[in-house]
Amino acid sequence: MHTTDDFLFLPDAVLDGLGISPAEVADAIEAALMAKADGRLHTSPKSAILPGEGRYMMSTLAVGDDGFIVVKQVSVCPGNATRGLPTINGAIMVLDAETGLLRAIVGANWITAIRTAALSAVAARRLANPASETIAFVGTGVQAHSHLAAFAEMFPLKRICAVGRGQANLEKLCQTARDMGLEAEASSDPRAALKDADIVVTSVTLNYAIEPFLDARWLKPNCFAAITDLCIPWHQEGLDAFGTVIVDDRVQEAESGKPMLPYERIAGDLTELVAGGTPALVTDKPTAFAFRGIALGDYAAAVLAVKRAEAKNAGQRVEP
Repeated sequence: MHTTDDFLFLPDAVLDGLGISPAEVADAIEAALMAKADGRLHTSPKSAILPGEGRYMMSTLAVGDDGFIVVKQVSVCPGNATRGLPTINGAIMVLDAETGLLRAIVGANWITAIRTAALSAVAARRLANPASETIAFVGTGVQAHSHLAAFAEMFPLKRICAVGRGQANLEKLCQTARDMGLEAEASSDPRAALKDADIVVTSVTLNYAIEPFLDARWLKPNCFAAITDLCIPWHQEGLDAFGTVIVDDRVQEAESGKPMLPYERIAGDLTELVAGGTPALVTDKPTAFAFRGIALGDYAAAVLAVKRAEAKNAGQRVEP
């Protein structure tokens, strides 16, 4: 229990230096999913506001019986690209669930990147072909890099194919893959990139003005798609090609003002998938994990980071 007014400050640079792997975050998320299924973790649906000019603001809230409250706020500001700033920024408050006192302020960018890839990893552990060798990325920013790191730990990857609008980001992702010993190809043809992929990750900018340009009917029968971008780049009429679609949270999706896809297409959510309540999967068609991010993921990653930082005496202790 935290009973004093001091708190820990953990900016993104400190978090990145804690040595936390994507697999560790995925394990923490799985434990949190089981806690939620057992009634030991309590979450609210993600809230979001679109105030215009392509901006997207969201927040999450979760409370665990292990003594933590985690509140996150993140904003996507496309105009930051011309300001020399990251387009995604935010902060996380970690508080004591018994006293309500602030325990830590945590940078949101590192948490958002690693927990998103870890959510995909939890789904991929159950839905993707364990012999997957080829991965295609549509969108080559932070999420592409975090997913590459996570999936390279999990699968015998040999090759990536990347599609993106920004040449610098495209080249950076391909070089990162080559540095990992993988073959890497940049493509301007989304269909060609997707048709032979064992795994597909889409992470385009969250902007509903984007015209859909991807079609699930291009995918191999046993392909697994991690869709992190609210299905914005996917043609809705092609989504029936997915045999099984899992979302991160059914309730959150049902309450969303802008559904990612028709609700009747959803076979289950991540809690059901991990706790064993999902219906039998369709194995002769592509499978998708389409998600908008959940409070549980932020909770698991932030609590793991705070515990690791306290054990290592990392970060800055702020006194009143």
